[in-house]
Formats: sequence, C-alpha cells, structure tokens
Amino acid sequence: MSSASAAIPQQGRTKAFLRLVMIEHSVFALPFAYIAALTAMFEWDENIHWGRLLLVTVCMVGLRTFAMAVNRIIDREIDARNPRTAHRELVTGAMSVKHAWTGALIALLVFLGSAALLNPLCLALAPVAVVPMVVYPYGKRFTNFPQAILGLAQSMGPIGGWLAVSGAWSWEAVILGLAVGIWIGGFDLIYACQDVETDREIGVMSVPARFGIPAAIWGARACHAVTTALFVWYALATHAGAFFWLGLLIVAGAFVYEHRIVRPHDLSRLNRAFFSVNGFIGIALFVCALLDLLVRGLTV
Repeated sequence: MSSASAAIPQQGRTKAFLRLVMIEHSVFALPFAYIAALTAMFEWDENIHWGRLLLVTVCMVGLRTFAMAVNRIIDREIDARNPRTAHRELVTGAMSVKHAWTGALIALLVFLGSAALLNPLCLALAPVAVVPMVVYPYGKRFTNFPQAILGLAQSMGPIGGWLAVSGAWSWEAVILGLAVGIWIGGFDLIYACQDVETDREIGVMSVPARFGIPAAIWGARACHAVTTALFVWYALATHAGAFFWLGLLIVAGAFVYEHRIVRPHDLSRLNRAFFSVNGFIGIALFVCALLDLLVRGLTV
C-alpha cells in the first residue's frame, strides 16, 4: 500500500470505492429483479413481502458491487493504458488494490449472507451466480465476444429475484433473464465502440475491435430486437395486462430512439444512449409492470 493511499481517511476510501463500483448504475439491473420478484409474489399469494424484497435488493447490490470491484481490479493495467479509463481510482491511486479487494469481499459476504436468509436454493445457487462475474473481465483476453459473458452474468438478476420468492425454478424468470442479458450485452456492444482504436493497439478483444463499429452497431440492433421479442414472450407467459404491454411499447420506442442517435459513423451521443436511455428503459418497464400487477390484484 502506498503512502498516498494510507493517508486517505476512511470516509474518503468509502467514497472512492463507491465511485470505483459506480454504485448508481445498479439502476440497470435492479428493476428487472424487482419485476421478477413481484410477479412471483403475485402468483404466490398476491401480497408484497417487503422483507423478502429488501433481501433481493441487498443480494443484487452486493453481487453487482463485488462484480464491479473485481472487474476494476483485474482490468487496472488495461485501464491505465486507455485514456478514457486512466482516471479510474485504482489507476490514480485514489483507491488501493488492497482496499478494493476488501470492499469486494465484504460485498460478496453480504450477497451470500442475504442469499442464505432467503431460502436454501438461493444459497445453493449463489456460487453459480458469482462465476460469470469473475470470468467476464477475463473474457476480453480470450474471446471477441466478452459481451456474451456479460449478458450471462446480468441474466442472473431476474432469475434470482424469482427464486428468492418462490424457492423453485421458473422458466418465466429465465425468459426475463435472457431478455435482460441480451439487452445489456447489446448496449455494451455500443459502449465498446468508443475504445476501438485503443483496444486494437493494446490487444483487448471485442466485437468492435475485431469486426468494426458498423458490425457492432448492427449486432446491438439485433440484440435489442431479440430482447423485445423475449419481453413479449415473458408478457404472454405471465398473462400480463395492459399496463405491462404499454411498458413494452415504451421500451420499443426507447430502443428505436437509442439506435437513431447512435450510428456507425456518429458516436457523439453514445453516452446519452448508454446512460440515459438504458436507465430509462429499466425504470419505465418496472413502473408499468408494477402498475399492471397492482391493477390485477397485487396487495401492497
């Protein structure tokens, strides 16, 4: 540990760690875990179980925090060579690797502990959810399709949310999980386009670096078309009502907008597409799904 790192007060370390893991980006995955959990509650006894929903939240934030911290630790040398990521905390020294590992392990323990409090199946499958989180940052070193690993990791959220309530496997949750995984993998294809030249120079593997930006953009469009189809399948499988279908129309419109503002030869609005539009998609569908369940009889 460097003397500079040692001089950072504990409060500063905590803030640096929260910046490191971008805690605010939990908005991308949490809404879909809530949709799955609330749908399972509706099918179970039509009541919202707030304690269980709180544990789902703790599980999701704990696992995502662990995954982001590990990602940053493993990728710190790559980040140092990329001008876009050279300001990250492990590169600048605002956070030491030791403290990053400490935060990651605490987050992992929080995840495992909350999974144990939910039910035996959640605890038994918890290690399975951890594996792709650790494999993903290595993916860019051995495959041109690391987004597929990211998608697999992100698909765990809705599946886990349903399992947390029912304690039993659900193919409806798998459909929703696949939709979320393919959606996030698709917009990560777009996000990776901004690093094409650097990735090629330092040997990082990705779809844009290997096949070019146009191929990545078209791949993202295909992913989001499949995502929309899977959302429709989920709606049919769970007998969703009018509000959920309204949410799907909003999501489809957001996808169209996203792909209108990001084009192969114009990435100037990429951050708006990545952060604003995708954050909106999760929140909008969650609100519509919640309204739909309440109208159909879910009791608060």
